[in-house]
Amino acid sequence: MPKVVLAYSGGLDTSIIIPWLKENYGYEVIAMAADLGQGEELDPLHEKALKSGASKIYIEDVRREFVEEYIFPTLKAGAVYEGKYLLGTSMARPLIAKKLVEVAIKEGAEAVSHGATGKGNDQVRFELGVKALAPGLKIIAPWREWDIRSREDAIDYANARGIPVPVSKDRPYSMDRNLWHLSHEGADLEDPWNEPPDDVLLMITPPEKAPDRPTYVTVEFEQGLPVKLDGAALDPVTLIQNLNAIAGKNGVGIVDMVENRLVGMKSRGVYETPAGTVLFMAHRELELLTLDRTTLHFKELVASRYAELVYDGVWFSPLREAFDAFVNSTQKTVTGTVAVKLYKGNCTPAGSKSPYSLYDQELSTFGREEVYNQRDAEGFINLFGLPLKVRALMEKKSGLR
Repeated sequence: MPKVVLAYSGGLDTSIIIPWLKENYGYEVIAMAADLGQGEELDPLHEKALKSGASKIYIEDVRREFVEEYIFPTLKAGAVYEGKYLLGTSMARPLIAKKLVEVAIKEGAEAVSHGATGKGNDQVRFELGVKALAPGLKIIAPWREWDIRSREDAIDYANARGIPVPVSKDRPYSMDRNLWHLSHEGADLEDPWNEPPDDVLLMITPPEKAPDRPTYVTVEFEQGLPVKLDGAALDPVTLIQNLNAIAGKNGVGIVDMVENRLVGMKSRGVYETPAGTVLFMAHRELELLTLDRTTLHFKELVASRYAELVYDGVWFSPLREAFDAFVNSTQKTVTGTVAVKLYKGNCTPAGSKSPYSLYDQELSTFGREEVYNQRDAEGFINLFGLPLKVRALMEKKSGLR
């Protein structure tokens, strides 16, 4: 019997894909779940996959790889999609595709499958990853083939086959969780006018219910990588877990946005990214202290393009590798400590220091100093403003003004 390896989450879509693949393709279905930090969501997966008809399931612990090889490069790049989205789902998909390919090769499978819809970005991310790593594998995307057209249809399909699913018609949100974030889409959130109800949030305390006193944390970086939280050296996974708890308790990390999907439509999503919000802000503060003006400004251009590349699923590409080479070069002096104030949803800097700081108090002071000759500014302004002066003289001479 030919084999197919399914990227399995235990959610609604992948739960019904197992029987669908068997019924429509006659495949032996092998499930593969990536432990990206979903926590208790993984506990029932083994039993559930087998009961749904899978012959076996692989549960791969990739949390550290996820942080070190995907989250941290994106953090160092400062990549934020459309100014708001910290790419929690986007970064995870190429890693899942990589593990999917590894299991398929190990099992001698002829195909892989995923539960992404034909309207979303994830289909592109999964499939580009597979094409880059194993171009000979067949890819099956049931949402582009079957007659199911809604989550309600999917629930009915599951119920007819006795497959338990973690959603109901009363709460049919599509959620994606990992160490970095938790996303919510669908149902009443599809209308951008609807404010998300508090019970949507699972990682973050609603800001108005957060503590009435601010919480201060310090993050220490070495060459752009966070290595200590409040002075304690932690492994990357533990650092993010601990910071998620601290920031989440203080209501920090909620993003509500209408984004432009790669496939051409807009979608509304609510994202919870507590640790990521703090780390991105702290990293940015340290770069403001340690990077020169021209490098910092050019890096901002790279950050925007990097975010788009990650969002589009083109992780395994020469361009991303080239971006990483540039980014890593800029991070050689991004070492130091940033203090952050967390209060009722707000995340604000509360101090920064670095042995490579380019800030010179003697140059910047408004007090008396002997270092900077303010008369030098006149010549600089004359030369810097010369093109403006020449144009103004031309307009006056030609009668344009």
